Amino acid sequence: MLTWNVTYHCKPGKREEFFKAISDLGVRACSIHETGNLKYDYFLDAQDPDALLLVETWQTPEDQQRHCGTETFAKLQALKTEFCDTVTIDKFND
Repeated sequence: MLTWNVTYHCKPGKREEFFKAISDLGVRACSIHETGNLKYDYFLDAQDPDALLLVETWQTPEDQQRHCGTETFAKLQALKTEFCDTVTIDKFND
């Protein structure tokens, strides 16, 4: 299994707008139905009002790589450019 903790460091005051945009795009709804997806959940950071955490777990690294090639993922990249200053990824292999 492969788990990524993806922390989106949003531009000041943009976290809620970013979360709404990715929700409207259906990023989670599409991702949870992809082959090999075990978890794809967002969490609001209680200490940092501009941080949004995504925890995604895949059966294999290849499943996650296919996810990165989807149209939804490409649209997410454009939203990240618009709403985020930086993104931090912590990767875990089981």
